[in-house]
Amino acid sequence: MCISVFIWQGDSRYSLVLLLNRDEYHNRPTKAVHWWEEGEIVGGRDEVGGGTWLASSRNGKLAFLTNVLEVDILPHAKTRGDLPVRFLRSQKSPMEFAKELVNEGNEYNGFNLILADIETKKMVCVTNRPKGEPMVIQEVHPGIHVLSNAKLDSPWPKAERLKLNFKTKLGVYRANDEQICVKEMIENLMRDTTKAEKSQLPRICSIDWELGLSSIFVEVDTPLGGYGTRSTTALTVEVGGKVSFYELYLENNLWKEQIVNYWIEKLQMQ
Repeated sequence: MCISVFIWQGDSRYSLVLLLNRDEYHNRPTKAVHWWEEGEIVGGRDEVGGGTWLASSRNGKLAFLTNVLEVDILPHAKTRGDLPVRFLRSQKSPMEFAKELVNEGNEYNGFNLILADIETKKMVCVTNRPKGEPMVIQEVHPGIHVLSNAKLDSPWPKAERLKLNFKTKLGVYRANDEQICVKEMIENLMRDTTKAEKSQLPRICSIDWELGLSSIFVEVDTPLGGYGTRSTTALTVEVGGKVSFYELYLENNLWKEQIVNYWIEKLQMQ
């Protein structure tokens, strides 16, 4: 399902600070964050569909997505993880690429897709839900936002709690004039297993399933095996163009970490 919280163009030191939990079946083949074959894209990779849930590129573009919680899914839908890859490989702006998807919405199961260009300071959110309605494209304004399994900034309990805790933690770093410590933020914010009250659930799927997904860090036993948070990514982009990609991921029942740092050349030269 996934959940992310981020501050976009709202900090004097960072263009973007993003935390994202990826929820998936633990036995689904996945590669941790790495440089892809062509050497221009960095991110994790779903080895079943071939796409990604979060990736960025050397030229300063970024994309990530979450699934929309729904009951009826298309069994032969296109893989949603291909959408971030297509954007990163294109020469289009976030808005241009979003408009290109308008006629494709019904070919995918429900998704929320964030597209950003760090250099031009443009970010948009695209969703193909509610089903049967035109795709929604909105510009993402500077500030703190949360994206879970409904539209951007939907007030689900875990989203509201994550947004508040993220804002508070950023305030502490600013007040103490400290650099953001992503490992600390992950531990304090993204490992939260607090579940919502049943009365707060959206009542889209079964109550038991929704309750299992209602925490920020998800752990659910299913007939198909363990399902839940199997990686947490912290991505920071400094104003000067330095990108830090930190991932904590589950592999063979062990938590491991991976770090990739690089520079957006266009911003480094400014």
